[in-house]
Amino acid sequence: MSFSKYETRDSVISSETVVRGLWSGDLNEITTFFTGSVTGSYANLYKEDPNVNTSASVQFSVQYGHVSGSGSTAINSSVPTNTPTRIVYGQYRNLVFGDEETAFIFNGKISENIFVVNIDRSRYKESLKPGSFNIKLTSGSNTLVLTDDSNDSSTTNFYDSNRYYNIVSGSNGVTTTAALTNPSGSLGLFLPDMGLIIFNARALAQSPSNGGLGLITGSANNHIQFYNIIKAGAKFGLQSQETVSSRYFFTRVYNEDYNYTTNPSIIDDQGNILYSTLIDNPQTYITTVGLYNDNNELLAVAKLSRPLVKDFTKEQLLRIKLEY
Repeated sequence: MSFSKYETRDSVISSETVVRGLWSGDLNEITTFFTGSVTGSYANLYKEDPNVNTSASVQFSVQYGHVSGSGSTAINSSVPTNTPTRIVYGQYRNLVFGDEETAFIFNGKISENIFVVNIDRSRYKESLKPGSFNIKLTSGSNTLVLTDDSNDSSTTNFYDSNRYYNIVSGSNGVTTTAALTNPSGSLGLFLPDMGLIIFNARALAQSPSNGGLGLITGSANNHIQFYNIIKAGAKFGLQSQETVSSRYFFTRVYNEDYNYTTNPSIIDDQGNILYSTLIDNPQTYITTVGLYNDNNELLAVAKLSRPLVKDFTKEQLLRIKLEY
């Protein structure tokens, strides 16, 4: 078997960003929301009623967390401070900040309680797309239309190694010019690489005149209250994005190369060529390209969609694409 060695110029690497709708069916936006069984500290949300459609899949979950455990009863009465809401608050600050002591800070303001939207991991591969986050929250006659501020930011901010953007009034990553300044800080954090959207419950508790919804937290089932304002708003838009790297190999088959076949079916038992036309006019058909390492070990195989005829009068240039 003969081989042709690739030169440096025969290979090039390219990357592109693939953007898709986040929700089931590659939808960019969902407007209907349902819950299945509700646990004490979180609720899974669907875009179809799981009680009717048994194949409905979870889109995201909502949770409520409080730094001192308010809003839920103790798991063990002997440890009254160990409540689900305290565990939720501690879990997410550990995920976001990398320690168990840092409080959530929203644009310089500390909040002792949070609402969390945790996007189901199967909904995206690499990250959420900044600027695609749009959600409408409605409580009674009060409404907030929110987005992240990625298109307003000239720099990328990090908590630990996690990118984050502030949640603000606006759409498609742009703050509304007339957005109110909330005395409790920004309305939340958008963390695209973690699939998390963390809302500042303290800011949402502010009156509408201060840029909030007037929510009252502290009682049980705060996560259900948050689910209800998402359902009432009936709008949640988001996309996923993934960077796909590709390596191209340009396989050049010159006119004098690969014109003779090594297929044993062209000779008889005595080694005579069965097809005399191939003696003076050898001809082959290219169907497959194998990629080998320096030890002649086969690493990858590229199949052509149709055979390409090859003889001394023809040259071929084949572009092979490897995605990873």
